[in-house]
Amino acid sequence: MVWLLVSAGPGGVPPYRSVPALGTAGSMPGVTAPILPGAEPFSQTGGPSGVLVLHGFTGNPQSLRPLAEAVARAGYTVDLPLLPGHGTAIEDMIPTRWTDWSGAAESAYEKMAAACEDVAIVALSMGGTLACWLAERHPEIRGLALVNPFIDPPAESFRDVLRGVLETGTEVAPGVGSDIKKEAVAELAYPGTPIAAVLSLFEGIDATAADLGRLSCPVLLLSSRDDHVVPSSSGDVLEAGASGPVERVWLENSYHVATLDNDADDITSRVLAFVGKVLP
Repeated sequence: MVWLLVSAGPGGVPPYRSVPALGTAGSMPGVTAPILPGAEPFSQTGGPSGVLVLHGFTGNPQSLRPLAEAVARAGYTVDLPLLPGHGTAIEDMIPTRWTDWSGAAESAYEKMAAACEDVAIVALSMGGTLACWLAERHPEIRGLALVNPFIDPPAESFRDVLRGVLETGTEVAPGVGSDIKKEAVAELAYPGTPIAAVLSLFEGIDATAADLGRLSCPVLLLSSRDDHVVPSSSGDVLEAGASGPVERVWLENSYHVATLDNDADDITSRVLAFVGKVLP
């Protein structure tokens, strides 16, 4: 059996639920699969100000494409990359690590910064972790609009459980994608969670949370009141740790993938207003 994080429990210790494992070591040969239809990256050249858009763990650009397209229609240069290991087959994600995703985010940012006068970042979930990580290292970033970012480091006891599962030869646990309240809407996410990869993500969250004091740009923090993937404590940690201004807005009618959920239109309006304030 594999235990998955659902939300933070009393005292910040994550509760777990028991679910059957999907795969074991050696059962998933390494392959390079084509990009899933709908998971393609998106980019559009617009004005001199740019917006980098970053998706979440086991997800892909599909979860943010409507928002990215709305930002592009507003006249900004937009880049929504497909992060390494994502949007193809879960076998491609198993060997990827935080250095792969952060390296890709860094490269995308540097490319946009070279082409644009100013840059802001819009992100979901792990994309929010990456956005904060980038802003801690690039104080010239003008602002972050974050939807349910993963910032609160998971408990060591939970990581020990996952390490123990890995030692049994299990590489993949059931997925946490498509946490959406709206009926008949689905996120195009992997059905599984690569365990070694998610442990590496936790290390990236550790580093990002430790450096939040270096996060000085304005932040629009959009938090789902009912999120079954990332506890709202992540938003609390960001609010408390960032040295710059944080405006927090609660989303009352959406789960984790709020960009595809009932509050999507409100998110788009708020992100466009925020980007309009932080970018010339």
